[in-house]
Amino acid sequence: MPELFIELFSEEIPARMQKRAEEDLDKLIHEKLGARGLKWTVSTTFSSPRRLGVCIADLPAKAADINEEKKGPRVGAPDQAIQGFLRSAGLASIDQAQVVEDKKGAFYVARIERAGAATSAIVQEVLPEIIRQFPWPKSMRSQSSDLQWVRPLHNICCVFDGREVKIDVVGVGSEAATWGHRFHAPAKIAVKSFEQWDRDLRAAKVIPFGGNRKDYIVEASKKACAERGLEWVEDPGLLEEVAGLCEWPQIIFGDMDPAFLDLPAEVIRLSMRTHQKYFAVRDPKTKKLAPHFIAFANVQAKDGGKAIAAGNRRVLSARLNDARFFWETDKKTPLFTEERKEKLKKIVFHQKLGSVWDKVERVKALAVELCAVTGADKEQVIRAADLCKMDLVTETVGEFPELQGRIGRELASLIRPTGEVTSKGASAVSEHDSVAVAVEDHYRPLGPNDRVPTDKVAVTLALADKLDTLAAFWSIDERPTGSSDAYGLRRAALGVVRVLLAGNERASLNKTLLGALRPFTTDDGEVMRLRNFLREFLFERLKVQLRDSGKRHDLLDAVLKGQDDDLVRIVARVEALDAVLKTEDGANLLAGYKRAANILAAEEKKGKWSAGEARGQVDAAKLAEPAEKALHEALGKALPAARAAVEREDFAAAMKALSSLRAPVDAFFEKVLVNDSQEQLRRNRLLLLTRLVEATSAVADFSKIEG
Repeated sequence: MPELFIELFSEEIPARMQKRAEEDLDKLIHEKLGARGLKWTVSTTFSSPRRLGVCIADLPAKAADINEEKKGPRVGAPDQAIQGFLRSAGLASIDQAQVVEDKKGAFYVARIERAGAATSAIVQEVLPEIIRQFPWPKSMRSQSSDLQWVRPLHNICCVFDGREVKIDVVGVGSEAATWGHRFHAPAKIAVKSFEQWDRDLRAAKVIPFGGNRKDYIVEASKKACAERGLEWVEDPGLLEEVAGLCEWPQIIFGDMDPAFLDLPAEVIRLSMRTHQKYFAVRDPKTKKLAPHFIAFANVQAKDGGKAIAAGNRRVLSARLNDARFFWETDKKTPLFTEERKEKLKKIVFHQKLGSVWDKVERVKALAVELCAVTGADKEQVIRAADLCKMDLVTETVGEFPELQGRIGRELASLIRPTGEVTSKGASAVSEHDSVAVAVEDHYRPLGPNDRVPTDKVAVTLALADKLDTLAAFWSIDERPTGSSDAYGLRRAALGVVRVLLAGNERASLNKTLLGALRPFTTDDGEVMRLRNFLREFLFERLKVQLRDSGKRHDLLDAVLKGQDDDLVRIVARVEALDAVLKTEDGANLLAGYKRAANILAAEEKKGKWSAGEARGQVDAAKLAEPAEKALHEALGKALPAARAAVEREDFAAAMKALSSLRAPVDAFFEKVLVNDSQEQLRRNRLLLLTRLVEATSAVADFSKIEG
């Protein structure tokens, strides 16, 4: 089938926008061409610093023919309605319409048969719309065009089935051509097909696909390091950015002064990454940074990159000299000082929530309460809380805000000369390891893929910090909306969930949230209201966490129907339920429950069964059929066994006890008529079904389970 190729050639597109631009282009192409009746199966998008485009490999030569009926007004309708119908249907006279009758009377119908438009014509119409509507985060106008584009757009290359398709956008060229590398091969290249375009661009020193550029950068970096007995430090974010900066990446292996290695490793890496876009290199055995770096240039230097490497070294040295000054300044004093404390008191956390130091005091009080949950050392938790935000006012974090927490840990780990004192006493030695770790890790997890803290002091402080943030913003009615989460509250809530689950921390959410909310209001009713909102918000984040790990949302709904507020126990219930429902016994038990619940609901709806009757007891002497006797006996064993297992939190055993009901339930429904004409038999059998429903509710609300 014919191939459609589109390339939008412009000035340099910012690296951070390229991936999103590919996604937006693919979405708009599907929406616009799909709406015009075009269908295809294979499409490929691409982006580089100077180009954005798509290739559709199997687009038909024309859209499908249109055969449809358009219903019009009733016969005898006002002339105005008739004329409007004729215009919309494309008819010259009402005589061209057919009259159709139904139970409401006679009305006009237009049978429309229209040949599908040529694909090239559709593309000519649609592509200018896509270009004008393109959702760049930031855009600009060039002197030659009113078009808003991320950078000046120079050419629209559109080729369909090997032929050029002219695209009319005022001020922008349109020809079946592209251009190679800006410096090494700037000549125009005629374009006839996607394959030829790709081949000729590579010959013109352009790697057009971001994935290929990333592969090359990785391979070249690893090879250069291996040749020198070193190891490349992977950095996915930087890799994505560098691939978006170079169309023809050329490796530059540089050196730096080894004296800089006495700086914290993260300071060196951040100086390289943020300001210079360099990759770090390390010793493969010790995993410590080596005095080298890897950079990539967009030109192939005649001297092999020696001049570029020398320039890179000078710029990096200047950055690291600045970093060394800040670090040496910070090292002169212990992490905790009264001066830093006073500075934190002057930093506003939020206009309605006080200063950063106010937050520290709240976090400290809550963390002390949480020690009963986590088992952390209370004195270490208090010390860690006092230190946790101190590095926010250090010189190093002022220059590198991304290192908050990390710099605090480094400073807390330093051994001080004998004689130095702080308000907490002598600091002849470094802080306890757990305290230092907590200063960094109380921010974690920073996202869904970040690690969670494991040290008990860090776990305690991380929970307290996130719970305080949630309680604080809920108390001033600052909550996430569908499109906005300015304070990262979803991330904080997911962090609470992950920390509790990873550490198997047995916390009552109700009690914990009350402790977090207490500093913000003395109104008991308001505290309970906010607690309930926050608990549901955390449950929603738990659903996200379980869904991402492959668990079904309906199972969590089934478990949350109860009053349990211990996330560890809730997840254990979900996992046990999930495991059993994947077995044949579990699936059949669920089917039996559904059938029992439906029968009871139907009888209640007919007024033949009530909640009062459901509280009655099965009369064993009145059981007539062997199958109902067997079910009664099985329920008598399974229900107490399930409840006992739940009590000792052995949910797998509870589900095993319930799954033992599968055979007697199957036999009951196969051999016993529930709605027997004898009232005593019918009542007994409905009570048996009620006991079955009660048995399953010992673990979960089966009515919430799909299937």
